[in-house]
This record gives sequence, C-alpha cells and structure tokens, in this order.
Amino acid sequence: MSSNSHAGRPASWVAVAMMLIGFVLGGAALPMGPNWLIFWIGAGIVVVGGVMALAVDIMSDVVLEEQHQ
Repeated sequence: MSSNSHAGRPASWVAVAMMLIGFVLGGAALPMGPNWLIFWIGAGIVVVGGVMALAVDIMSDVVLEEQHQ
C-alpha cells in the first residue's frame, strides 16, 4: 500500500476547475445556435486556466511511487 498522495494542491484544483468550467461553457454554446460569443468566452477561460496551471506548476503535483526490488 502506498503512502503517497495524488490529491494535488488547492491551487492546482482551482486551475483544473477553471478549465473544466470553460470547457463546459464552450461545449454548451455549440448546440445553442451555435452561440459563438459564448463559445469563445469558454475557450478564453480554458486558456486562462491553462496559463494558471503552468504558473502554479501543476505537473509538480505528480508523485511517483518508489520502485520495489
């Protein structure tokens, strides 16, 4: 059993939540016409979330287990 945590930091989860909200907003805009203004707002939110993820170094949240010999 591993004692390592894969939960991530709160700042990383905020970035992920922002990208998820942008993706859902942009995806919901397509069957509504499509409503291109809402789609591009959603795409912009995804980009801002991605930049935020890079800024908080989201990839450092990954914890690899030690190799057992």
